[in-house]
Amino acid sequence: MNNITRIGIDLAKNTFSICAVDMNDKIVLERSLKRKELLPFLANIPACLIAMEAGSDAHNWSRELIKLGHDARIMDPKFVIPYRGGGNTRKNDRNDARAICEAAGRPHTRFVPVKNEQQQAILLVHRRRRQLVAEHTRTANQIRGFLAEFGI
Repeated sequence: MNNITRIGIDLAKNTFSICAVDMNDKIVLERSLKRKELLPFLANIPACLIAMEAGSDAHNWSRELIKLGHDARIMDPKFVIPYRGGGNTRKNDRNDARAICEAAGRPHTRFVPVKNEQQQAILLVHRRRRQLVAEHTRTANQIRGFLAEFGI
C-alpha cells in the first residue's frame, strides 16, 4: 500500500467505499469499510491526497484525515458527475468512489476549503436563521391569504 497516491471516498451513513490509485492512475485498491474501520485503515496508509464529495460528514472527516497527515480535500458533487461514466455505468457507491478519485486527479478540479468547527457553527446559525426568516414570511403570507378569504 506504499504506492497509493490518491484515494476517493464515497461517504455514506454506515459503509464507505474507497478507491485508491497509484502514481500511474492505476486502481490498486477498492473496498468498503464500516464507519469505525475507516480512520484506523487510513492511519496505516502513507500520507496521500484523499478526496470526498461535499456532504454532511465531509468537513469532520477531512479534519480527522488532516490530523493523520493526509491532504484531505472536499469537492462539490457537480464536479464529480462527469467522471461517473456513461449511461452504461450504474450509480453505486463503488462507482462513486472511482469517480471521486478520478475527479480529484484532474488539474482544474476546484475544491471546497475545509472548515474548522467554529466556521461550521457560524454557518449553521446563519443557515438556520435564513430558514426561520423564510418560514416567518411564508406564515405571514398564508395568514394574509386566509384573512383575505373572509374579506379582511
